[in-house]
Amino acid sequence: MENPSSNTEKLQQDCYNEWMSLQAKRMTEFKEALSTGEKDDDKLRDLIRTTIRDFEDYAGKRSEHSCRFSSNYFAPTWNTCLEKALLWMGGCRPSSFIRLVYAMCGSQTEHRLTNFFNNTNQDIHGLSMALGETRGGIGAGESMSDLTAKQIIKINELHLKTIEAENKVTKLSASLQEDTADTPIAVAAFYKEVIGQADMAVERALDKHEEDMAGLLVQADKLRLTTLTKIVDILAAAQAADFLLAGKKTSFGDA
Repeated sequence: MENPSSNTEKLQQDCYNEWMSLQAKRMTEFKEALSTGEKDDDKLRDLIRTTIRDFEDYAGKRSEHSCRFSSNYFAPTWNTCLEKALLWMGGCRPSSFIRLVYAMCGSQTEHRLTNFFNNTNQDIHGLSMALGETRGGIGAGESMSDLTAKQIIKINELHLKTIEAENKVTKLSASLQEDTADTPIAVAAFYKEVIGQADMAVERALDKHEEDMAGLLVQADKLRLTTLTKIVDILAAAQAADFLLAGKKTSFGDA
C-alpha cells in the first residue's frame, strides 16, 4: 500500500521543481528585456505583472498541497541542510526582499562613484550625474542608485510594517508550539510508563498542529506576496525588473 505522506511529498517537490524551472525562464526574459539600449517600460511592467502572478499561483498550489503534511514545507527534503536552516515559515523572510533593495542601492551607488573617481577629468557636473542628480529629484531612474527621497521613505515605511507583520506570525507560531507541547503532550509524557508508546490524544494534537502550520504557511506566503507587490509598485519599471532579476538569483526566488 502506498504511503499518503510520500505521495504528497512528491507532489510538493514536483511543484517546487516546476517553480524553479519557471524562475529560470523568467530570468532569461528579464535579462533580454533589460539588455536593450532603450528600456520599454510597458514591456517591463507586463513581465513584472506576470512574475507576480507566477508567485500568486505558486502560493496557491503550496496552500493546496499543505492541507496534509504541511510540515514538509518547513523542512523540505529537496533543500540542503543550510537552506532549511535559513527558512522562515517555509520560505524566505519578506523583509529580506527590502534588504535586497538596500543592498542593490548601495552597491550600484558605490559602482557609480568608483567609476567617477577613476576618471580624474570629471567635474562637479560629472559627480552629479554619477549620483543620479540630473533628474532633479522628480522621477526615478533606471538604477537602484537613482532612488528618489520619496521612494526611499516608502521603502523604509514598508520595511517597518513588514517586520511588524513577520513578528506577529512568528509569535503565533511560538504560541501554537507551546499549546501543543503543554497539553496533551506534557501530560501524556508524565503518565506514560513506556517510552514511545502510542497515544491517541497526542496523535490528534500533532495532527491539529500540522493543520495550524498549514495556516501559518498561507499567512507567510500572503505576506511575501504583499511585500513583493508593494516593492515593485514603489520602484520604476527598470528598477523593479532589475530587483526581480536579482531576487531570482538569490534564495528568495525559492519562495
